[in-house]
Amino acid sequence: MMKAVEVLGTKANPEVTLNPAVPQPSPKNGEILIKVHAAGLTGDEITWWELWEHPIRIPGHDISGEVAELGPDYKGDLKVGDEVYSMIHGWRGLGQAEYAIVESDEVARKPKSLTHAQASALPIPLLTAWESIFERANLQKGQKLLVTGASGAVGAIVVQMASRLAGVEVVALASAQHHDSLKALGASQVVDYNTPNWEDTVSDVDVVIDTVGNPVLAKTWKTVKSNGHIITVGQPPAAWEYGKGRPEELDDFPNVKWLFFVVTPKTETLEKVARLIDEGTIKPIAVEVFPLDQVVQAHKHASIRNRKGKVVIEFVPEKN
Repeated sequence: MMKAVEVLGTKANPEVTLNPAVPQPSPKNGEILIKVHAAGLTGDEITWWELWEHPIRIPGHDISGEVAELGPDYKGDLKVGDEVYSMIHGWRGLGQAEYAIVESDEVARKPKSLTHAQASALPIPLLTAWESIFERANLQKGQKLLVTGASGAVGAIVVQMASRLAGVEVVALASAQHHDSLKALGASQVVDYNTPNWEDTVSDVDVVIDTVGNPVLAKTWKTVKSNGHIITVGQPPAAWEYGKGRPEELDDFPNVKWLFFVVTPKTETLEKVARLIDEGTIKPIAVEVFPLDQVVQAHKHASIRNRKGKVVIEFVPEKN
């Protein structure tokens, strides 16, 4: 048996608790069993529909730990004891537990320069930023990018990757208290989203990467070029979800491309960015670490908007 975070109650009124006696999983086929040292929290994950499909509702997709056991058909190069980090696919989860199952395409060796707590905060932000910039937007050197929610976990990584790797001019939208840190990460211009009509001060944007959703998302249409591209990974309006409809803004901006996507795990990207972190090219996200006996407080804190860094639950305390 193992300890795990469990969500009780209803989807409308979820209740986080620590279950001290959950069956420990075993790896089948090519799966990998991870002894979880730390798990990163995403603010609204306890309301995601995927969680509520499981008989035991254990949240968690971002983890860092060590390989505990390999499935009988595993063909990769990981060995028992290797330190790894992973994004568990959205429809599976189950990461906020002492042990978690991952697939071989969801995991990579963690950055050597980071603690497990720091590493566990990174997989979803790293993968989302990389996919947005290099696979969805195909940003080119010299283009102009607007990042909303730039001080958040995903936004802070987008600012760094876009400016340092893609050579893009980055406009970062965030509250004033984060402006200095965003400039240090590579933002060319910072804009306070609390400023009335801030969208009138930003123009000629090639690409918007939105991490917030409405009402901020709706305002970004005024900032983008007539043939620009708006990508959102925030909570999308219904019309954006999986091609169900059409944004009403297209009536006024008919040539703007628009996209909502959900990130998928990719070992190759995790490996690539781990090297960039160890080289110092990409800086890690600030983390706020909660011990295992404070999972309720951790999830409450993770749901606060505009906090600094990402909340992490530590299953194995870091050795000094």
